[in-house]
Amino acid sequence: MRALISVSDKDGVVEFAKKLENLGFKILSTGGTYNLLVKNGIKATEVSEYTKSPEMFEGRVKTLHPKIHGGILFKRDTQSKEAKENKIKSIDLVCVNLYPFKETIQKTDDFDEIIENIDIGGPTMVRSAAKNFKDVLIVTDKNDYNTVAEKIAAKADDYEFRRNLMIKAYEHTASYDSMIANYMNERFNGGFGAKKFIFGKKVFDTRYGENPHQKGALYEFEDFFSKNFKALKGEASFNNLTDMNGAVLLAASFGNAPAVAICKHANPCGFAIKENLLSSYKEALKCDPVSAYGGVIAINGTLDKELALELHKKGTFMEVIIAANVTDEALEVFSDKKRTKIFTQNSEFLLRSDEKFNFKHVDGGFVYQERDFVKSDEVTNAKCVTKRRAGESEINDMKIAWQLAALTKSNCVVYVKNSALVAIGMGMTSRVDAARAAVAKAKDMGIDLNGCVLASEAFFPFKDSIEIANEVGVKTVIEPGGSIRDDEVIEAADSFGMAMYFTGIRHFLH
Repeated sequence: MRALISVSDKDGVVEFAKKLENLGFKILSTGGTYNLLVKNGIKATEVSEYTKSPEMFEGRVKTLHPKIHGGILFKRDTQSKEAKENKIKSIDLVCVNLYPFKETIQKTDDFDEIIENIDIGGPTMVRSAAKNFKDVLIVTDKNDYNTVAEKIAAKADDYEFRRNLMIKAYEHTASYDSMIANYMNERFNGGFGAKKFIFGKKVFDTRYGENPHQKGALYEFEDFFSKNFKALKGEASFNNLTDMNGAVLLAASFGNAPAVAICKHANPCGFAIKENLLSSYKEALKCDPVSAYGGVIAINGTLDKELALELHKKGTFMEVIIAANVTDEALEVFSDKKRTKIFTQNSEFLLRSDEKFNFKHVDGGFVYQERDFVKSDEVTNAKCVTKRRAGESEINDMKIAWQLAALTKSNCVVYVKNSALVAIGMGMTSRVDAARAAVAKAKDMGIDLNGCVLASEAFFPFKDSIEIANEVGVKTVIEPGGSIRDDEVIEAADSFGMAMYFTGIRHFLH
C-alpha cells in the first residue's frame, strides 16, 4: 500500500504518517511535508525521486505526473493490466490540504504573492482521489486522521466511509475555489462579479426549520459560531437563531455600553441602556412586556445571579437568553426553568461578525448587496432643519433611536426616551400606520411618551406622522429627509416646537 502526503497545515501529520507506516503503507511526500516526516524518522520517498521528474518552475509543478495521477486514478478492478504495462503503481491513500490562500490575503495585498499561494497540484490530487474513492482513501481534514487510521486497522474503511471522505474532499476544493473567485471579484469587480459563491460550514442541525415539517441547520462563515457560540442550557432552534441574530445585533451596536435588547420574531420589543445591566433590563421590559413574554433577550455583558433572579420572576418568561458571558450562579437560577434556553459567546461583551455583505433568497435565486451599517457620525452630522435644536440628552436618545430604526423591519418608527425604547411600530405597509400602532401600544402599556425622540428609517412622506407625534409629546424627530413634501413636514415640526434632523441616509430593512 502507498500513501501520498502533502499538506500545508502540518498539524498532526507526523503522528498520522507514523500510524500509516505501522499499518504497512509506503509514504510519498513533497517539499516541506517530506522534510518534516523524514526529520521525525519516517521513511518517506520524495515525489520527485519516485517519478524521476524534478520539481519545476519554482515548485509550481511537483505532483502533476502520470505516475502520481495514474496511480491515483486507475480502476483497480479493470485497469490494473494497463497500469502495470505503463509502470504505474497504485497510490491507495491521498492526504492533502491546500495552500493557505485565506491566510495569505489576510496578511498581504501583494498580488504576486497571492497568486503563488493558489494551489494547483493539491486540488488536482484531491479531485483525482475523490473521483476514484472506491479504491483510494482521500483525507483532507486533519480531524479525520485518527478515525481513518482506526478504520484501516480494523478493515472497516468500507464504501460508505470512503464515500463520506469523498464528499468532504469535494467540499474542500469547492470552498477553496469559491474563496479565490470571490476574492478576485472583490479585488477587481467591486465584489459583484458574474458569479457569486456563498459557502459555509455546518455547525449543527436544528431540530427542524421554521416549522416542524422543514429541515434546518446552522452554517457559519469562517468559524464565527464555533468560536463565539456555546449552548449552556437547551438546544437552539432555527427560529431561536434568527431571533438571537436580531437581538445580538441591537445589543452589540453600542460598544461596551450595558445594553439589553429584547426581540420577538426578530423585531425589537424592548431596549435600554442604563447605568447597569439590571436597570437596563427593567427599563427594556417596560416597553412591551406582553410581546417580550417568550421572547429572546440579548445582554451585552455578564448575566450574573442578581440579573438572573430578576429574569426568573413569576410572570416573566424569556425563551432564549444570550449573554456575552454567564456565571455559574446565574445558570443555577434557571435549573428549574425547563423551557428557558441559555447561550453565551464566552466574551466580555457581545460580538458581531460584521461581514461586508448580506443576501436574501428570492424565488429562483438570491439578491446580494453590500451590508448596511449605521456610521458613527450619522447623527452628529445630521442637519437640523427646524428652529428648535435638540439638547444633549435628546441627541443621545437620537443615537439610540436611529440605530434601532436601522435594525427594525420597514416601515418602522421608534420612540426613545431617557436611553430606553418606549414605543415601536414595525413592518407596516404605511409609515403612519407604524406611528399609530406604536402610540396605541404605548397607551395600552401606560407609557408616557412626552419628551421622547422619534426616529424613522426612511423619510416621512406626509406630515400626518408628525401630527401623531405631537399629540403624544414628541420633542425631537430624526429621519433621512428627501420627500417631495419635506417642506410641509418641517413646517409641521416647527409649528409644534419640535426639533427635526435630517441624516440624508436611508436604512430600509426588508
